[in-house]
Amino acid sequence: MPAKVRAAPVHGWVILDKPLGLTSARAVAVVKRAFGAAKAGHAGTLDPLATGVLPIALGEATKTVPFVVNGTKLYRFTVAWGEARATDDAEGEVVATSARRPSEAEIRAVLPRFVGIVSQRPPDFSAIKVAGKRAYALARAGAATGLAARPVEVRSLNLVAIPDRDHAVFEAEVGPGTYVRSLARDLGETLETRAFVADLRRLSVGRFTLKQAISLDNLTALGHSPAASGRLLPLETALDDIPALALTEDQAKALRCGQAVTPLRPQDRASLLQIGNGATVCATLGGKLVALAEVAAGGIRPLRVLNI
Repeated sequence: MPAKVRAAPVHGWVILDKPLGLTSARAVAVVKRAFGAAKAGHAGTLDPLATGVLPIALGEATKTVPFVVNGTKLYRFTVAWGEARATDDAEGEVVATSARRPSEAEIRAVLPRFVGIVSQRPPDFSAIKVAGKRAYALARAGAATGLAARPVEVRSLNLVAIPDRDHAVFEAEVGPGTYVRSLARDLGETLETRAFVADLRRLSVGRFTLKQAISLDNLTALGHSPAASGRLLPLETALDDIPALALTEDQAKALRCGQAVTPLRPQDRASLLQIGNGATVCATLGGKLVALAEVAAGGIRPLRVLNI
């Protein structure tokens, strides 16, 4: 019998428009199986009740996930006034109520307080670890999480619509570690009422947007050839903002072996000097990514070696 043909390794990014009710982990499993990838991971968890952009890295692209996770994220979300929920979203039980409803003028007046570097306490029902346990596990068991407020960045927060007196729609661009559920909760408290996130949709993560996203239904409909559908973005897509440094074959070989490399060309050394120690560069050979490397002492040392 003829030998079984092994599928070519899959490396790159799939931008999924995650549907309502699906966990991020389950979404990764579905995409990994559809593409036949050896490994997969996502850049930024979306709660089951949230929809929208979920970047999923396949193969060697998983090594670039940290550079996407640390990017800014854009959300559109609906805040429901008058109720506080245990989870700060529609899934949790009601823990407090208020008859007060803020006016448009009152809402707009407080928004500047939430822009910039602000102090924010994460939701008790979050994946943050407390003494080795997830906060949501402690909260479900009725134990205090002890989560403290921490600084986060909110780059922008805009009122988009007021569909009725009980709801308001916002868009927020936030930095890593920011919780939209906490933002809604804190808006309610500042406006002397209660609030929770009734609907949450992520519009972008770093450079990845909904324009690049595919629904799970459409992905499944591609059958056995999703990689050939044009939906698999190149691994380098996540690294557009990182400067590149061209290597010789000998330098690339040394970097792949875990050795530091000092460029010989004066223009390359000048470029590294300008970039500065501690910065990350894309080390390439013939236009192909070899490794993510850190600038150090006039040269570069490997951070993530790519086996593609």
